[in-house]
Amino acid sequence: MLLPAVLAGLLLGTAAPASAHAVLRSTDPGDGSVLRTAPRHVTLTFTESVGLLTDSFRIYDPRNRRVGTGPADHAPAGSDTARVRLPARLATGTYTVAWRVVSADSHPVSGALTFSIGKRTAAPAAPPADRAENRATTALHTIARYLAYLSLALLLGTAAFVAYCRPPATAHLRTPALAAAAALLVSSAALYLLRAPYEEAAAPTTAFSPSALTHTATTRPGRLLLLRLALLLLAAAAVPVLRRLRTPLPRRAVLAAGAVLATALSLTWSASDHASAGIQVPVAIVSSTLHLLAMGAWLGGLAALLWTLRHTPAPAGLPASVPARFSRLAFTSVTVLVVTGVYQSWRGLGSWQALTDTTYGRTLLAKLAAVTALLLAAACSRTWTARLVGAAATAPAPVRVPEPATGPPLPELPPAPPANPALSLLRRSVLLEAVAGLLVLALTTLLTSTVPGRAATEPVQAAVSPATGIPTAFVTTLPFDTGAAGGRGKIQITLDPGRVGTNSVQAVIYGPDGGLSAVPGLRLTFTLPAQRVGPLDTKVTDRGGYWSVPSFTLPLPGTWTMKATVRVSDLDQVTVSTPVRVTR
Repeated sequence: MLLPAVLAGLLLGTAAPASAHAVLRSTDPGDGSVLRTAPRHVTLTFTESVGLLTDSFRIYDPRNRRVGTGPADHAPAGSDTARVRLPARLATGTYTVAWRVVSADSHPVSGALTFSIGKRTAAPAAPPADRAENRATTALHTIARYLAYLSLALLLGTAAFVAYCRPPATAHLRTPALAAAAALLVSSAALYLLRAPYEEAAAPTTAFSPSALTHTATTRPGRLLLLRLALLLLAAAAVPVLRRLRTPLPRRAVLAAGAVLATALSLTWSASDHASAGIQVPVAIVSSTLHLLAMGAWLGGLAALLWTLRHTPAPAGLPASVPARFSRLAFTSVTVLVVTGVYQSWRGLGSWQALTDTTYGRTLLAKLAAVTALLLAAACSRTWTARLVGAAATAPAPVRVPEPATGPPLPELPPAPPANPALSLLRRSVLLEAVAGLLVLALTTLLTSTVPGRAATEPVQAAVSPATGIPTAFVTTLPFDTGAAGGRGKIQITLDPGRVGTNSVQAVIYGPDGGLSAVPGLRLTFTLPAQRVGPLDTKVTDRGGYWSVPSFTLPLPGTWTMKATVRVSDLDQVTVSTPVRVTR
């Protein structure tokens, strides 16, 4: 009953553009820079390795006509770069670069920047509209991802429940196990088909084109999805063969094969999500795999226990040994989840500030709250399990009274004792656990599509001169939204040269349509939290179309926090911030 509601909510609530995980670190030329001569290449550097598409770069000249370029490739610096070669002759004016790449954890990321040759055009060309995410493709891809996580947890948990808890009858668990396996197979196939349209922001109808299927097979996410499908098909083919064997395989051999299959399936996730990019990748992949296995054993096993309690006939009830064994399995799973979860949270956040200042941190807090509710429900289940075991240990053994062959009938036996109330309470607490577990699973899947706090708070570095290697200016673009009508846009801030001492500050504000926008008020401040310096007000003034100050002094090196307060009306204003690394 819960699954259709969850999928319907995802379909309606996730049609927004997907969050990407590679963050643009620097550009050459720098965003907003003015060059004396035309550059030979446009080079982007990201916080992690990126994959290139057939149309990763689109460059427009001052008249908004597309410039012909060669294919995109990686710069010699490494796979965390994207580069495109420019024509030999470029006219004077402002050029716009629209780009789209795929981050190492399989999510596409896109954006735009401008640079000028000789001088800025009188009216800078508005960045062309980026390839809007196709709502149908995004919704279908998101639903397939959630369904894959849910079916994996149910499949692994049911297998772990049968293998360790040993319920007296397992026939009733065959239905949810087969349904989970089928759902995992279908959702994985859908993810493979939708991979190319998801990367290219295309319609779902392009999924079956031979070029899209071939391209997906050459990417790491595509190969991992093919491996997942192969493992599922191999397991589906092996089960009937094992059933027809005259001599069953030893239990240990079956359990070992199941453990290998579960680990391999989990690796197809951990090798393509957050763990595959960033710091300490090998340790992160191991931690993510263990986290998935423990999650499946606990949450999927919880669903199997709930299904078993529902199909256990009364008044005999379920043997107390089954929930007792699951209690031990759940305790071990929670221990693994806590250890791996703490590591993954540290790796993804990077700082305590990111816990409240980033979407990743706030989603993580929501997950921690859901996990707390889940642990409270689990504690109740553990209490009722203990009482059920105690009642089973102290209950008198049933006495069989033989019927007399002759003579008067024996007196009627007293009525059978009522069913243990602890069993009914256990059913309710396990149901609460299942609901909380479903919420935890949804938030976990949401975290995999959210920019990690460490990447979101990493400062954008200054543009670097290829000739001298010296930073020429710090340029960053911050989106803002006051919540009022027409109160959205972005502010492009240039700090030149971005080093200790005297700097010039310039800010250009773009409206929702990408054109220049005039606002009644702007305040830029710098604070150095490590030295308790600031806030230092730049006192930028309106210069008729842009805001600037020719001289502003940054006294110390370090990571400063730059805050921009944009006032779009007498009542509406908003403050956005970003870290700025200042060197000597």
